[in-house]
Amino acid sequence: MVTQVAYNQNQVIEIAKAMLEAKPVHITDEFPLLTSGGRNDYYSNGDYWWPNPGTEDGLPYICLDGQTNPENFAAHRNALRRMRFAVTHLAAAYRMTGDSCYADYAIRWLREFFLDEETRMLPHLRYAQAIPGVSAGRGIGIIDTLHLIDLPMAMTILRERMDERVWEGLQQWFRDYLNWMNTHPNGIEEREWHNNHSVTWFAQAASFAGFTGDQEMLSFCRERYKKVLLPGQMAEDGSFPHELSRTKPYNYSCFVLDNMTAICLFASMPEEDLWEFSLADGRGLKKGLEFILPFLQDKSKWPYRPDQEHDEDWPVAMPFMLFAGLYFQDSEYLSLWESLEKYPGSEEVRRNISIRCPYLFLDGKDDNTYELLRL
Repeated sequence: MVTQVAYNQNQVIEIAKAMLEAKPVHITDEFPLLTSGGRNDYYSNGDYWWPNPGTEDGLPYICLDGQTNPENFAAHRNALRRMRFAVTHLAAAYRMTGDSCYADYAIRWLREFFLDEETRMLPHLRYAQAIPGVSAGRGIGIIDTLHLIDLPMAMTILRERMDERVWEGLQQWFRDYLNWMNTHPNGIEEREWHNNHSVTWFAQAASFAGFTGDQEMLSFCRERYKKVLLPGQMAEDGSFPHELSRTKPYNYSCFVLDNMTAICLFASMPEEDLWEFSLADGRGLKKGLEFILPFLQDKSKWPYRPDQEHDEDWPVAMPFMLFAGLYFQDSEYLSLWESLEKYPGSEEVRRNISIRCPYLFLDGKDDNTYELLRL
């Protein structure tokens, strides 16, 4: 599928140049005082959990849904996301320019973050989204590694510059992590969750399985998309009731559709194309896109309650607009992508965009047209 789309290569290259001046980050740079794990274990707190005003030590924390606690430990999450942002833009700049300096520095970031003994992150999330005084880590925390799903494409682009041991080490890391996601009680809990959390589990699983060659997992992702995610989460009008009932219905509706699209991008194959799949009553990705489109074009038409926080910051350009526009040859989605902010200033908004460098997935042609790539 090929169509016209704006492709600001200069912006991507300028970001990559800035990343060349940045020092690689690691989760070992900061150690959380409340973790039950070690220095190489990822740790984060649940977003909406706050100190208990009724106790002297603030424990156990209490939930204020939709209200993000800015004092929670987020250093590991921020390091992971900053690493991903740097690596993906460096890889994109390498493909655009052929300049090996971008590739070699991206590989250094990857090696230090995932492989070097002193600084590596271990391939599990046992202590993710912990709640002080309540839980050492929860299945819901696996959503934190959603921000790794564009790394496999970046690493594939970088492979020709990698030492074979680095390539094999990165594949093994993601193989180990995917196995943990699918076998540990926290991973299983997240996989079976009823709302966007299970969708993001499968977006991750599909991306990591494609990178590691796990055809069995890819088949499982396709099956669950068709038999569980669509029938269990999408209404007949294309909306997502579990998201509409939350305190941020607009944000979450965009977020879950973005990740449904990511599953289609990563798990589809010619003989089993999830982009085109629909249930007997018409529910499928197209139906979800049709539901949200009018409210992206004119948010004032949104008939549900506004988001509790950051409502004024939406909508922004999200990868599903670009990918759906390219796949379905739909100018309305491409126009949205081109007109909306691609690098939003709000931290809350940025963490709800799973793929931050969608240009990795575009194959540029000589006539300024682009084709959607697949792993």
